[in-house]
Amino acid sequence: MEQKTARLTVLIDPDKKKAFEALCAEQDVTPSQVVRRLIRDYLTAHGVDFGAGDARAPKAG
Repeated sequence: MEQKTARLTVLIDPDKKKAFEALCAEQDVTPSQVVRRLIRDYLTAHGVDFGAGDARAPKAG
């Protein structure tokens, strides 16, 4: 897990937030864990190398 953290503020519809939090609770994960996983998967899917605290440009391809 990353050693340093940064805050990301996301504005979403209150009904979606409530449903998201309920689903997370059912799955015994925190909303933050799910969002971090989504971000990692998104970066990986788009070929972005990340790690050691620095984001790098997408890989040429």
